[in-house]
Amino acid sequence: MSIMSLHLETPLLASDPLSTAGQRVWLKLEALQPSGSFKLRGIGHACDQHAAQGARRLLSSSGGNAGLAVAYAGRQLGLPVLVVVPESTAEWPRTLLRRYGAELVVHGRSWMEANEHLLSLRQPGDAFIHPFDDPLLWQGHATMIHEAARQGPKPDAVVLSVGGGGLMCGVLQGMADVGWQDVPLVAVETEGAASLQAAVQAGQLVTLDAITSIATSLGARRVSEAAFDWTRRHPVISTTVSDAAALQACLDLEREHRWVVEPACGAALAAASQRALPVLQRAAQVLVIVCGGVCTPYTELQRLAARLGLP
Repeated sequence: MSIMSLHLETPLLASDPLSTAGQRVWLKLEALQPSGSFKLRGIGHACDQHAAQGARRLLSSSGGNAGLAVAYAGRQLGLPVLVVVPESTAEWPRTLLRRYGAELVVHGRSWMEANEHLLSLRQPGDAFIHPFDDPLLWQGHATMIHEAARQGPKPDAVVLSVGGGGLMCGVLQGMADVGWQDVPLVAVETEGAASLQAAVQAGQLVTLDAITSIATSLGARRVSEAAFDWTRRHPVISTTVSDAAALQACLDLEREHRWVVEPACGAALAAASQRALPVLQRAAQVLVIVCGGVCTPYTELQRLAARLGLP
């Protein structure tokens, strides 16, 4: 089975609510992927490659969108999937993982403990699928930019959310492929999960003491080395938004476009709508990656809004 049968070509739509008289904002709708997020592009590609090389089982230690993408890909490829998640993983993603037919094991208080347990269960013929730090993933994620270049105008800026850096690496690879090396990339994190910004400010990789943001999908305490390296080779503007701004952007997207995404995705939407950065103030065409996420349903967005005092 080829990669093209695992992920969908997603629409690129101009957003009237986000646009202004002098700026057109384009949304690349990765939330419409079958597993619910952009993760299926790169993870689908990695699973496809491992299957072609004889893998007999796929392993994931993510209880979030990466694990869901592995589970979906495994079902499509006819391979069993083992996912180990920490005790903190909510019931809804556990339900989705089981729905895709994955064998689910709950172990440990953190992702690190879950991951160590998963690797201890690894058998010959198993393929471990990293959630963000793998060139195979970046190759798959790059395809969204190949599509966007066919679907719409060349942007003056690209905006995306950053967690571990997998999406960022893939998008920048795709931008290099299509000749967008001169287009600035606005890399957005939430305050309390800003490992890329910490690295940029320090001039070296930094491990955060803890993740304090509600945008748990962005919760990589240390961004990948490859993502940090891109900041030295491409115009990357690292910025942050508050949890409240990211959550409000999710609620606005649901009201205006009727799509539900996680606060991690809302970070990029918030930066695009705020236009606080000069590059976003002067851009006539802006491309925003709507990366999606299904682990925070609308009822949870409402609960978080009440907690943060949003209307």
